[in-house]
Amino acid sequence: MKNMFGWIGNTLGALHRDERGADMIEYILIVAAVALPLLAVVIWFWTDISQWAKELWDDAKGHEGLDPDDI
Repeated sequence: MKNMFGWIGNTLGALHRDERGADMIEYILIVAAVALPLLAVVIWFWTDISQWAKELWDDAKGHEGLDPDDI
């Protein structure tokens, strides 16, 4: 039993000293710091963005609402 507690203590100590995942966590936090506010802006302005995209699409298609014979 004493040997098992020693092994657990050694394993937890090694995990505490290991810093291999620290860089990846930092990258994830940076991406989240950029992505979450951007996502909030997109959600907040969703109707404005969709209306703007629809207008651009209609302009790209050209003469919407006209009969093809009138063009």
